[in-house]
Amino acid sequence: MTDIALRKTSSATRGERKAVLIVGGIVLFVLALIVLTQTGVLQRGNIVHNIFVNPFQEMARGPDLLVQTLWEGLVGGVLYALIALGFVLIFKASGVFNFAQGIMVVFAALTLVGLYALGIPAFLALALTIGVMFLLALGVERLVLRPLVNQPDIILFMATFGLTYFLIGLGEVIFGGNPKVMITEQLFLPRGAYDVKMLGGFVTFQKIDIAAAVIASIMVATLAVFFQKTRIGRALRAVADSHKAALSVGISLEQIWVIVWFTAGIVALATGIMWGARSDVSFALQVIALKALPVLILGGFTSIPGAIVGGVIIGVGEKIGEFYWGPLLGSGIESWLAYVIALVFLLFRPQGLFGEKIIERI
Repeated sequence: MTDIALRKTSSATRGERKAVLIVGGIVLFVLALIVLTQTGVLQRGNIVHNIFVNPFQEMARGPDLLVQTLWEGLVGGVLYALIALGFVLIFKASGVFNFAQGIMVVFAALTLVGLYALGIPAFLALALTIGVMFLLALGVERLVLRPLVNQPDIILFMATFGLTYFLIGLGEVIFGGNPKVMITEQLFLPRGAYDVKMLGGFVTFQKIDIAAAVIASIMVATLAVFFQKTRIGRALRAVADSHKAALSVGISLEQIWVIVWFTAGIVALATGIMWGARSDVSFALQVIALKALPVLILGGFTSIPGAIVGGVIIGVGEKIGEFYWGPLLGSGIESWLAYVIALVFLLFRPQGLFGEKIIERI
């Protein structure tokens, strides 16, 4: 048996052991809860009971509310995954975390709304906004990235940090600081809701949430295939491995960076439209965009499937935690729970679920 086969077998064995340990741990945890409940240790009103038993009893008593919570978490998770996708694309191409992705979401949405306010038809404003994001990508490549080729990653990160505050200032000067209303109906995005009777109650599905989930899923799947199966995708992975090696085989860093930043701009525009349709378009959206950080920690900074899985975990985890544990731990759990989940993952799997382990020999 070859060394490669041995390593694959060993890796598979370790994966099976981890799966057995996780399943065994869950089973033991449930058995322990049953025993403690039957022996009277976990009585109603006891803080341990309230944390470890009562929420699961609430889920069993109201399955329709559980489905509603899961649905809202799934929609939020898909939108988180869409935001994280923008980070993943730029990280794969430059090896740096793009701090400006959050403000790019806001800037794209404000540009769309601002152009419509000038009397430009909605879909023409959408096309012009795509053009603006292309010009932004071109400007970032020419003025920021090109002078910093082969510089340390911290320099590139600080450059995106500076870009963030430049776009904040530019956006406030052009559009003002007041929240704007997204042109949902003009873009033919659906309004209203479906009330579906199930599990002894009603579950409400907002039409805009369904549209957001479908559009985001299509975009994520399309980009995943594009960057995995096409020549540009292979060139992007080569650039991510080594700028010098990519240059030596004739790959143009400038073209790759423009393509990637433009794609991230399109993703930012789609994200801004979807989040803006669910709430107002304001600079507060960039805070929501930073939720992509725990998503990336869970899924891995270079993995598009990881962005999807991490987004769903964070979205569903936030909603479940807010609805079932929020009354006990206090309101606002949704604002910090994602970072706690990310911290736990960092302790046990720093590279994320789909990230690659980096082994350095010294």
